Amino acid sequence: MELIDIVAVRTRELRVHFGLTQQELAELADVSEQSIQKLESRSKKQIWLQTVEQLAEAFGLGAHEFLAPDLPVDKAKLSKRVPSSRVHRK
Repeated sequence: MELIDIVAVRTRELRVHFGLTQQELAELADVSEQSIQKLESRSKKQIWLQTVEQLAEAFGLGAHEFLAPDLPVDKAKLSKRVPSSRVHRK
């Protein structure tokens, strides 16, 4: 599996685990929503180390933890809260 694939899978797994939208994760990681969309849909062909670090940091992880073979859900925590972007919340 290529590095970009690992990052794509890990990003989606953690985003879903924390119940974030792509827009909310983009705000947390300080990247564009389009970048998250392209990454998760695997239409992105390369990724900068800085972007990996920003994604990892959004989940309170170091890049090495974010890229570890086992999903570090027990170590992950959101770095900060963002206002919900969801239109319909109960």
